[in-house]
Amino acid sequence: MNAVLLTSAYLAPVQYYTKLYAAPRVVEERGEHYVKQTYRNRCVIAGPDGPLALSLPVEHEGPRPATRDVRLSDHGNWRHTHWAALCSAYENSPYFPYYADDFRRIYERRFTFLVDFNAALQALVCDLLDLHPDLTVRTDYVDAAAEGLEDLRERIRPKTGFADDAHFRPAPYYQVFAARTGFLPNLSMADLLFNMGPESRLVLRRSIV
Repeated sequence: MNAVLLTSAYLAPVQYYTKLYAAPRVVEERGEHYVKQTYRNRCVIAGPDGPLALSLPVEHEGPRPATRDVRLSDHGNWRHTHWAALCSAYENSPYFPYYADDFRRIYERRFTFLVDFNAALQALVCDLLDLHPDLTVRTDYVDAAAEGLEDLRERIRPKTGFADDAHFRPAPYYQVFAARTGFLPNLSMADLLFNMGPESRLVLRRSIV
């Protein structure tokens, strides 16, 4: 796997975390133009009827803000709504009781900027799984080719899928609603973590080609 360029992401999918797990170097860029309907402010979890998207409401000035400048909005009481959705989806999963308090504390904090909220959740996931990526955060625009990085900023996104990622093939694992929905690949890392706990590292490893 090459060194990679990623965006900030809200409870990013398993594909994203395989890069944090295995890439020799990761650059997270926050200087690119913010793009709507991406993992920057959206995650996908497993509901009883299938995939459920949770989107963070944001506000910004100007038509093309940098991701670093995008602010979280208080519209719709999303902190309560998103946390309630996670509880409903995973309260019967094996590891949710062990991790719930750590996640709840982050949802109860007031973050001004989207990237800071995303970073807090990512740091928690990495800490729980003892992941230590060689991660650099950049607030300027990064020229991936010039810096020898594989540009995944627009390739890891909800509507793109993962078929064109030669280094990722999602390994199946236990999911609470699999008997009803079948296995749902490449959901938020929260799904993998709450269902598999420390064994999530093994699933990440098996998902890397």
